[in-house]
Amino acid sequence: QVHLVESGGGLVQPGGSLRLSCAASGSIASISAMGWYRQAPGKQRELVAVATSRGSTNYADSVKGRFTISSDNLKNTVYLQMNSLKPEDTAVYYCYADTTLTRNYWGQGTQVTVSS
Repeated sequence: QVHLVESGGGLVQPGGSLRLSCAASGSIASISAMGWYRQAPGKQRELVAVATSRGSTNYADSVKGRFTISSDNLKNTVYLQMNSLKPEDTAVYYCYADTTLTRNYWGQGTQVTVSS
């Protein structure tokens, strides 16, 4: 099994920055990809960014050029650097891990609020 813990969410003004962290523990070797989803009230959960074990990355069109996903394998942690934040970025952000186990895993979510 894999356990994921997010941190770094909070309140920020438009144009500001936040860095989210997701620490993984458990069956680390089973993880094939890690990434971030987000869900705003009344909206569907959407993929924000993903990084595979091969080093490739993908981003939603709405965040390209503003968000960067990265990882520190020594710390078993994935990050989401969010710059030039907009009010429409307000959502609960969820870390996830694709694994070779019988299921994939999700973190508990962290709230990001962009408001003046």
